[in-house]
Amino acid sequence: MPRALPSEPRPRRHRVAPIDDSSSHEGEVMSDFDGILDVSTSGNVTDQSKAYATEKVTRLISRIRDPVLQAQIRLTAEPNPARDRPAIAEATLDVNGSPVRAQVAGGDMDEAVDLLEERLRRRIARHEQRLHHEGRARHWTGQADRSEWRHGDLPTQRPEWYERPPEERELVRQKTFALEAMTVDEAAFDLDMLDHDFYLFTEITTGADSLLSYDRDHGLELRQPEGTRGDPLDGTAASVRQELPAPTLSTAEALERLDAGGEKFVFFVDSDSRRGTVAYHRYDGHYGLISAG
Repeated sequence: MPRALPSEPRPRRHRVAPIDDSSSHEGEVMSDFDGILDVSTSGNVTDQSKAYATEKVTRLISRIRDPVLQAQIRLTAEPNPARDRPAIAEATLDVNGSPVRAQVAGGDMDEAVDLLEERLRRRIARHEQRLHHEGRARHWTGQADRSEWRHGDLPTQRPEWYERPPEERELVRQKTFALEAMTVDEAAFDLDMLDHDFYLFTEITTGADSLLSYDRDHGLELRQPEGTRGDPLDGTAASVRQELPAPTLSTAEALERLDAGGEKFVFFVDSDSRRGTVAYHRYDGHYGLISAG
């Protein structure tokens, strides 16, 4: 998914007092994160869990080379007792203007926070590798080293989808973004950093609204509108399969196709705006819509 970054961010350094490596919930993490770190909750989340998540994330942030401009943590306790993993933990870091995000689910909140720390640690390492390691590709190729975690290795950590009956589903969220022009390799890296299922962007070679996503085997696939000219995969380091052109649909038609096909999302060209748009199933079972603007 595309993201909105702050305009002209001013680097702000951070300092966190040393923390021992124990995972105890006791004790207060001393930091100067006032105005940078925001922790929000939904559902029955205890103060102890909030403190535990704050400790884990601030410890990670203290080891990042680049300035962290903002950090957001969200902890959600789903009320549905039928879910195996009702605790959801999310974190988004603005690392000197670049987003690094992770989202996981666990059987309880402490487990979710531990999983969040591990996934966020991997993403931070990959982000720093891209920026600072010399002699290696600066863009994610879609292939992990044997020692690296890659998107999809641990699918059971992802939040569960709520199978809401079709007659109860509503379009509850719509967003429009000015898309960033980038290569497919750059989009692949951002897709991985943001921990999303798809990423909407302007492919720089063709100038077309494009969608990069993971297939069921965790490979990368690219979708573009019909009639797009040029080869977006020329010179691409990532292994990407180009899918059939995106259809031109109305929003209502796209939602019908979303339900009929059983897919998580549908990429289409909006019949009114003529721009790339994604209709998708939210984790709560309702619909969301993201449009290029």
